[in-house]
Amino acid sequence: MEHKVRSATVEHTREWGKRLGEGLRSGDVVTLRGDLGAGKTAFAQGVGEALGVTSHMTSPTFTFQQEYRGQLAKIEPGKQVRLIHMDLYRLKQPEEVEVIGVEDSFEEDTVCLIEWPEIAEDYLPDYRLDIEIIGSGESPREIVFRAREPEWEQRLLTMNI
Repeated sequence: MEHKVRSATVEHTREWGKRLGEGLRSGDVVTLRGDLGAGKTAFAQGVGEALGVTSHMTSPTFTFQQEYRGQLAKIEPGKQVRLIHMDLYRLKQPEEVEVIGVEDSFEEDTVCLIEWPEIAEDYLPDYRLDIEIIGSGESPREIVFRAREPEWEQRLLTMNI
């Protein structure tokens, strides 16, 4: 099932990320798709804000992944989690996904955000939320939330997405 929302500004995209972040649980995996400049990192920053990440989140394009400490706000109040933010844009072969240890991040105490997940499709868990941000530049965005499981569908409704 798909849920579509609009975002007119970078700040609004961050707010949608924050809204999602407030409803995340430990062990969640979220993929972020979209063109360069679509707002994937801004969305991730909103998730980080909701999880109480205090350091500035940037796109991990050259490091592949960055780890932050946070805590869940609403679903599991106060529970400490690792937020792993990945950017797989520079990977050329699916085998590289194994080399950098993407699957090692799918753990119970972790929330994992993956930008440019297409190359890792065979390594991603089935239970995840896929998000696509359509648009770039100064134009408004359409953010599409694709629930892959009925439970994600229910969770999105609870988050008013």
